[in-house]
Amino acid sequence: MNLQKNICSLLFCLVSYVPLTAQVDQEIAHLKKNYISSILGADEQKKAYLELLSSIPKEAEVSDQNVIELQQLYPITKREVQVLIRTIREDGSWPDINYADTKRSGWEPKRHVERVLKLVKYYYPRKEQSKQVSELVSTIHKAMNYWFTQKLVCKNWWYNQIGIPRTMGTAFLLFESEMDEQEKQAAVEVLLSAKFGMTGQNKVWLAGNVLMRALLQNDLALIKAARDEISSEIVLGRIEGIKPDWSFHQHGPQQQFGNYGLSFIGNMSFYSELFAGTSLAFNAEQQRILVSLLLNGYRWIVWRGYWDVNALNRQLFHSADIHKSFNLLFAANSLMKGSSPEEVTAIKAFVEANFLAAHRENRFVGNKHFDDSDLTIHRTPSWMASVRMASDRVIGVEQVNEDNLQGYYMADGAIYIYARGDEYHNIFPFWNWRRIPGITTYESSAPIPNANSKGARNHSSLVGGVSDGKQGITAMVLNRNGLTAHKSWVFTDEYVLCMGSNIHSDSTAAIVTSIDQRLEKGSVRRYPNQRFYHDHTGYIVLQADSCVVETERREGRWCDVMGMYKPKILENDVFSIYIKHRQGTSSGYEYVLLPATTPEKVKAFDATKVRILRNDEKVQAVVIGDSCFMAIYQKTDLQLENGMTLHFEEPGTYIAGITSGEVTVAAPFRQMKK
Repeated sequence: MNLQKNICSLLFCLVSYVPLTAQVDQEIAHLKKNYISSILGADEQKKAYLELLSSIPKEAEVSDQNVIELQQLYPITKREVQVLIRTIREDGSWPDINYADTKRSGWEPKRHVERVLKLVKYYYPRKEQSKQVSELVSTIHKAMNYWFTQKLVCKNWWYNQIGIPRTMGTAFLLFESEMDEQEKQAAVEVLLSAKFGMTGQNKVWLAGNVLMRALLQNDLALIKAARDEISSEIVLGRIEGIKPDWSFHQHGPQQQFGNYGLSFIGNMSFYSELFAGTSLAFNAEQQRILVSLLLNGYRWIVWRGYWDVNALNRQLFHSADIHKSFNLLFAANSLMKGSSPEEVTAIKAFVEANFLAAHRENRFVGNKHFDDSDLTIHRTPSWMASVRMASDRVIGVEQVNEDNLQGYYMADGAIYIYARGDEYHNIFPFWNWRRIPGITTYESSAPIPNANSKGARNHSSLVGGVSDGKQGITAMVLNRNGLTAHKSWVFTDEYVLCMGSNIHSDSTAAIVTSIDQRLEKGSVRRYPNQRFYHDHTGYIVLQADSCVVETERREGRWCDVMGMYKPKILENDVFSIYIKHRQGTSSGYEYVLLPATTPEKVKAFDATKVRILRNDEKVQAVVIGDSCFMAIYQKTDLQLENGMTLHFEEPGTYIAGITSGEVTVAAPFRQMKK
């Protein structure tokens, strides 16, 4: 009886096990199919975007992982593949790659694994044509085995644990059917370099590499663990990751929209699409957070398909403003797959406005201050402006792996204005990096300091902004290297008013405030009362010690900005307008930026409608229309034009209604929290 009972139990277990195993296999097969479809760009909607992308010349020198993965989407030609087959050595290496390279950025051996992926992507749709692809398959085996046997290691950990496994893992999944057991074990060894850990986007990258290993090993438990590790970062309010204002931080309290943040939303959108329709799909709240990051964060920083310079962070690569925008385009498309109909409609509007109909009037308008990142964006129907600052709460810039070698001053109140979107496209080799638009600093021919050097932080908590949704005022106290300046920007639908006060230093070096610096496009027109016009932009200097306007031919090299580039001297014509301040005394300035304008409008601009009440060490205040915009730096009283006096106990940025005399919008500067 017991024997019969045991046999029945065993049969029941076997019957239960068979469908369960089949279900697991089906789930893994579904995930692999989704993964491969995404890799190959098989989505019909993406094909239209691929055509747009293909119109942009590919980069010859690439280090940015976002651009690397973007260029992997380009169609692969038969000629490219034939060249790789013809030039590979017997040992599986290529003669034009420096396998002994020691660079920490743009590490040359990574080109080898990128070529492996290119060959495998070309192979996969043709894998049934055994005779035609036999030579190609042989080349892939050679190239893979070279990597397996050489076990090359970069001095930069990122390549070893993230970059290489991420690229090779993709190739392994596509080539799985051609790999023998020994090769699969070697492939798993490559992927074992990545383990769960770290924070923010680094955590997501590592977990994504573990996910590829789990797919290769058909390990559903590990797949689920990787998925949980990835989705655990879809939360708000941590030190690193998505912030409550919908900006993104990495490497401490530092805005990273264009670097780690772009990889984050790109990866998360990919996984949203990958897991859609399976038991591993992100839940509704996680999907909502990702969509909000796109629509309430990233949507603000892209203008007509160009990425804002203030959101590039340390990645000032050639054509970065275009490439990063395209990365976001593909991320937006992937994000639609798991989104609600309402969310899909909003995402499509973003895509339409920036890529499919980028020249029509902009409909996404308003003023937003990213309080967690000391960043302000202002958008109108015809132009956009952005201001980037730093404080004792927010790190301004970083210099890592020879990236951003000149960017020490990029968060000192840098302001960029866009009408077309390409106003600062590829300007970086030709900039005077002490005259980044909007900043106040010493005039010097000395080398630019390292952004990570001691004392590089802005030692002030009086940094912030306030908005009524349509207009706003942003302000900062700049305090570093012995230089102090109070700087504010008032944003209206017609212009930006820029004010500076209390500018002084403990040095004898001359101080300048840069108004703008961009590539020359057309002639510069000069009018009475310090009015200037260039490239659809007007500059009206209301008060300044001495204003200089010049155009000059400059030489420059990309490698001086981003160390991964080969030394090559280029030339271009640069327009520059800046203010030279009086030495030995406290100084200030007042000027208006008129974007998307005409020479006639610059000449006719009525400066009396900009009614500046005060511009001193305590207050910067201006009345425009029925509103008074104020930056308050100390406890003080401010008398309005109607005789009413406003009393301020706390520093901050304020907007007051003139008719009522009441402060309608206020944002006290955030104090450093210990």
